[in-house]
Amino acid sequence: MKDNKNIPDRLTLDRSVLVVVDIQERFRDLIHGMDQVINGSSRLIKFCQQLDVPILVTEHYSRALGVTVTELRNHFKPLKPIEKIHFSCAADSGFQEALAKTGRDQIILCGIEAHVCIYQTAADLLRDGKQVAVAMDAISSCTAANRQIGMTRMSELGVQSMGVQMLMFELLHKAGTNDFKTVSNLLKES
Repeated sequence: MKDNKNIPDRLTLDRSVLVVVDIQERFRDLIHGMDQVINGSSRLIKFCQQLDVPILVTEHYSRALGVTVTELRNHFKPLKPIEKIHFSCAADSGFQEALAKTGRDQIILCGIEAHVCIYQTAADLLRDGKQVAVAMDAISSCTAANRQIGMTRMSELGVQSMGVQMLMFELLHKAGTNDFKTVSNLLKES
């Protein structure tokens, strides 16, 4: 498979990191399908925590846009978000440093907005030689149209488009393992 550059490596637990992008209070009533973004992101966070996959959380200019939503903050004790002002997480030195510390090269993105911060982050990470997957049912934008524009553009760039459940099953690779048993309840959620 390594010879065909069009086929990405399979996501694995030991190479992946989850990046939760800018799911902040000020956006709660502005984002199309925000409940779905929060629910999908919450499932991914719990999954990654249970299987020791690193998680990075960003907040875009939190003084003006607020902190990470309570539903997600409750998963972290304490939450130490990476503050950023660039739209792309990858353009921020604090993020680059945190990502480098994980030693991971497969990045799973969820959050907002699909056509701005998610798209720019994905594009920059691809340029940096990372493999990027986006949880399509855990991202959105202020409008459905902008969400679709972001999804389409990322697909054109070679970002892997996956759903939350699809990501979890790919990371697990097979049933019957201790890892599978640990997260089996999360796999059943919709």
